[in-house]
Amino acid sequence: MHTNDPALTDLVVAALRDRLRNRPPLNHPGQADKLDRVLAGLIGPEGNDPAKILRLWTEHLAPTVIAVDSPRFLSFVPASPTQAAVLFDMLVSCSSVQGVSWLLASGPIAAENQVLRLLADLAGLPAAAGGCFVSGGSAGNLSALVTARDTVRRRRGLGPYDRVRFAVSDQAHSSIGNTLRIIGAEPFVVPTAGHRLTGPALRAALRADADPSDIIGVAATAGTTNAGIIDDLAGIASVTRDFDLWLHVDGAYGGAGLLAPSVRHRYRGIEHADSLVIDPHKWLFAPFDCAALLYRNPRLARAAHTQHASYLDALHSDDATRWDPSDYAHHLSRRARGLPLWFSLAVHGTRAYSEAIEKALALARDTAALIRNTPHLELVREPELSAVLFRRTGWTAEDYGQWSARLLAGQTAFVAPTGWEGETVARFAFLHPETTLETVKEIVDTTA
Repeated sequence: MHTNDPALTDLVVAALRDRLRNRPPLNHPGQADKLDRVLAGLIGPEGNDPAKILRLWTEHLAPTVIAVDSPRFLSFVPASPTQAAVLFDMLVSCSSVQGVSWLLASGPIAAENQVLRLLADLAGLPAAAGGCFVSGGSAGNLSALVTARDTVRRRRGLGPYDRVRFAVSDQAHSSIGNTLRIIGAEPFVVPTAGHRLTGPALRAALRADADPSDIIGVAATAGTTNAGIIDDLAGIASVTRDFDLWLHVDGAYGGAGLLAPSVRHRYRGIEHADSLVIDPHKWLFAPFDCAALLYRNPRLARAAHTQHASYLDALHSDDATRWDPSDYAHHLSRRARGLPLWFSLAVHGTRAYSEAIEKALALARDTAALIRNTPHLELVREPELSAVLFRRTGWTAEDYGQWSARLLAGQTAFVAPTGWEGETVARFAFLHPETTLETVKEIVDTTA
């Protein structure tokens, strides 16, 4: 089973080469009964011909994968990994490179830290800032808010079962609410105008609360998933300093905009974050799964997350030059998931990344203009980043759903409707540098 098999290697490499050279179709969702029949009896005491299994994958399983890296995938938050990143991800996987500790993987961890330093500098965090790569924004938010909870509890002399709350807006990502439930904290939802959390609104809410002493932090957003709204980070930071609150910034989607000069001013105040999450597998063109988690003071994260056991003693050291990523999040075992991004950044340079991000921002602005000039469409709000919300006058939720299904059935695009203030609307999420205004016009024409 573990012997070298050149024929198997050639077979899989050929499939990989085909996937890299030929852009896949959008594809269609699979049907459970058909997939069950295809897979029935496949895994048993005896093995199968690799060519047969690969053919099964190519003909039956792969076509059920909606291609998130297609320029016509415009729902949720798309992906568009560079070829350099994808190729290096293959190298990382086939080399069994892990990234638990400096003892076992000092070179890969040093390379990952170089990327984390770049992101910290873009955000204006201090030289001591650092962290690790985790699987996604959900894992990053969870690890950051555990650190926040433990740190502020110690600072305020609170017990492990004392009530604690985090201030959030109504547009906070779903993973924030999930994290609060997991860690035994409660949301303190601050009323907002225009779905943007602001410093004045936060200050007023804190002053109006009967007992704000159990509010220990704020989870702000640098680019909401639905509409790309960036909270008033500077105003919020001022309040967190006055009230001794932890400031966490969820920039999973929007944080990549730090590389775009045209919108960099919108992030003013992010330099005050105590913790920050940015997902490179979204707008920094890395493959799944990859999220950067940064702390202003990493020692606080180490205190919250370092795991202790006799079999781990060899990993721990007092040497300050050693960096163990397992100490900065809820994980222990981890792959060196930051390496594909490191390789791609080193190959292409940051200017290419800035230009690709600016292209998506420009497309969002051009699309907003197109919608404003289309009589039967209405722009819900001006885009701040690369998400564009719009409505088709006279349509019901069922109409949007049928329109989305027709687009996918015809392989025109994948555009899933969303909700906005209780109403179903349409939403474009631009990220792929090869998505064009011509493609958008083609989609818009189908709403007539």
